[in-house]
Amino acid sequence: MARKRYAIPQYGTVIMAGKEYYRTRIEDADGKRVALYGRTREELYDKVLEAREQIEDNTFRRSSPTVKEYCEKWLLLQSAQVRATTLTDYTSKVNRHIIKPLGHMNIADVTADDIRLALVPVSKKSASVYKSVNILYKSIFAAAKESKVIQDNPTIYLSGKNGGVPQKEKNPLTDDQVERLLDAIRGLPPYVFVMLGLYAGLRREEILALQWDSVFLDEAAPYLTVCRAWHTEHNRPVIMSELKTKAAHRDVPLPDCLAKCLREAKENSTSDYVVANSEGEPLSYTQFKRLWQYIVTRTVKERSYYRYENGKRVKHTVKPVLGERAAHNGKVVYSLDFEVTPHLLRHTYITNLIHASVDPKTVQYLAGHENSKITMDIYAKAKYNRPDELAGILEDTFTLWDAE
Repeated sequence: MARKRYAIPQYGTVIMAGKEYYRTRIEDADGKRVALYGRTREELYDKVLEAREQIEDNTFRRSSPTVKEYCEKWLLLQSAQVRATTLTDYTSKVNRHIIKPLGHMNIADVTADDIRLALVPVSKKSASVYKSVNILYKSIFAAAKESKVIQDNPTIYLSGKNGGVPQKEKNPLTDDQVERLLDAIRGLPPYVFVMLGLYAGLRREEILALQWDSVFLDEAAPYLTVCRAWHTEHNRPVIMSELKTKAAHRDVPLPDCLAKCLREAKENSTSDYVVANSEGEPLSYTQFKRLWQYIVTRTVKERSYYRYENGKRVKHTVKPVLGERAAHNGKVVYSLDFEVTPHLLRHTYITNLIHASVDPKTVQYLAGHENSKITMDIYAKAKYNRPDELAGILEDTFTLWDAE
C-alpha cells in the first residue's frame, strides 16, 4: 500500500562531524522522545513516516490479546452456534494443540513458522486429527483478522495436508487377527467393548455411552439403538443425548455372536451401562485408557516405563517376544503382533460389510455416516483394492470384447 505523503515540514538542522543534518524528534511507543536525522529533508521525512508506522505496529501488538485469551473468546462465541459435542471436541483440540504451544504469545505476534512448529507434533497423529486442528487454526486467526484483532493472518500460508508427513495406511483386521484378539482378551474387561466395535461398528463414544435400555435382546431380530454419546470433561465422563450428527442415531442389528456376548454380559451386570467401571458408572478417560491397556500389554510393540530406584527415576524398555509371557505378570502372554485401536474395530466392521456385498447406502446407515463420500471412499478402497478379483473381472470383460 502506498504511503500517504503530505507537504514536507521544515526541520531544524544540526552539525555533526562537520556535516549538516536535518533533525526532528518524535515520541516512541513508551512515550520517550527520540531524535531522527537525515542528510536531506526528504530523507528525514521518510524516516519519520517509517518510524511512526513501526511505533503504531508495536503499540497495536502490545495491546493485542494473548492466543489463550482470544481462543477462549472464540470458543465462547462458538458455543452459541455448534452442538455441545462439537464444542467439547473443539475445546479439547484448541487447549491441547493451540493454547498449550502458543497460548502465552500475543496473537498479533504469531507467525506462520510459529504455527508450523506447533503443528509438528500434530502431524504425527492421524490425518483426520491434523486436518481438524489445521481448520481450527485457520478459523480462529481468520476471525481475529475479521475483528481487526490482528493485521495479517499467518494461516493463509498453511497447507491443509498433513505437513508432508505420509500417513500409514490403516488396514482392517483380518479374520485371523480378529480371532487372536478375542482369544487374548476373552473374560477380560475390554472384551465386550471390542465385540461391540467389531460386530456393531460403534464409535468409542457410542460404546461407552451405551445403556441396557437401548439393547433389545428379546426381539426376533435383536438390535441396539445408538442414542447417546460419551465425552469427558477434566477426566470425568459426560453422557449426552446429542450425537455427533443426525446420521449417528441408528438401529444396528446384532449378529448371533454379539447377541450371545451381550446376553452373558447383561446377566452379570449390575449397572445401567453395558461397559461400566467397578461402581457401575460410565468410564472416565483414565479408566478407559486402563481398560485398553489390557490389549496393549499383550502386543509385541516395544514400550517404555519409569520406576524410581534409590530415589532416581529410571527408564525401562520392554521388548516383547511373540509367544512369551510378561516378566512381571505371568498371566500376560505376548500374543498380538499387530496394533489395535478402537477406531480400527469400527473400520474392520465397515470393511466386512462391504466384502459381504452390502450395498453402499446400507453401509452408510449402519456406520452412521452423514456424508456418503466417507462411505464411498472406504467402499472404493475395500471393494476395488483386490487385484486377484479385479483380474478375473477384467479377463471376462476383455474376453467378451474379443468375441464381438
